[in-house]
Amino acid sequence: PKGKRISDYSVDNIGFIEECMNTLPRKILDYRTPEELFEKYLDEIYAA
Repeated sequence: PKGKRISDYSVDNIGFIEECMNTLPRKILDYRTPEELFEKYLDEIYAA
């Protein structure tokens, strides 16, 4: 929540939230996940 200190959360909680946010499909990304697009971008970089 806004105004809550990040130091109040454990590393495990932050990792869980990060995982949820990165695997959530987004309308703005044409219903793909940020994680999916990041992996695709890395593949393009390493293929060059």
